[in-house]
Amino acid sequence: MADLRHAVGLDPLEFGYPKECCGLLLVVGRAQKYFACRNIATEPNEEFRLDPEDYAAAEDLGEVIGIVHSHPDATSRPSPHDLAMCEATALPWHILSWPEGDLRTITPTGCTPLLKRPFVHGAWDCWQVCADWYQCEWGVEFEAFQRTDGWWESAENTNLYEQHYESAGFVRVDRPERGDLIVMHVGRTVHPNHAGIYLGTDPALPDEDSGVFGHGPFLLHHLYGRPSEIIVYGGPWHERTRLILRHKDAK
Repeated sequence: MADLRHAVGLDPLEFGYPKECCGLLLVVGRAQKYFACRNIATEPNEEFRLDPEDYAAAEDLGEVIGIVHSHPDATSRPSPHDLAMCEATALPWHILSWPEGDLRTITPTGCTPLLKRPFVHGAWDCWQVCADWYQCEWGVEFEAFQRTDGWWESAENTNLYEQHYESAGFVRVDRPERGDLIVMHVGRTVHPNHAGIYLGTDPALPDEDSGVFGHGPFLLHHLYGRPSEIIVYGGPWHERTRLILRHKDAK
């Protein structure tokens, strides 16, 4: 921690207050150095987004070994978004409360439970819980892709599920089997905007107690703004279903 404080210093992080500042921790030669980046978030007082050009410039200088950002007028306690993105980036995250000056480091665990994870769009959301199930259950991995919150609300935006399911290795089927991806239309939106894993009559999860009993059929999903959960797939969920997709590597 002392080495990190020396590498980062406090002056660079003070710049831009009360906005969240952000940057990268690099190894350059044998030294650790802090590389300040521009925060291009829409609401920089509430969140941060590293400028991609700054990230590329930092990689030209050295190896990125950590992500640094501040919490203005707040503690260094990580938010659900911090925890989710730490896992997504697979890098340590260093959080500095400002002006208090407390510095805290969180590290990726490499194992996020499928159930009861908080909702963070783009990191812990309905698609990610499905992708993580495929990885844990079948060893199938998908490329990470960017999605903007609310993409489903405008006809001008691409329907991400319909546009990409074939390239991701899925085909349409008429009747669900365990492991199929159920794509649904939730709320008054233009595009289908929700997905879950059809579990059939077996709610068991890999290395995790589902705590679910009954005859099902069951669905693992992560509804916007709520913790991920297993529900009974029936009634209104049938009515919301738009696509039933089966992966080419289905077991």
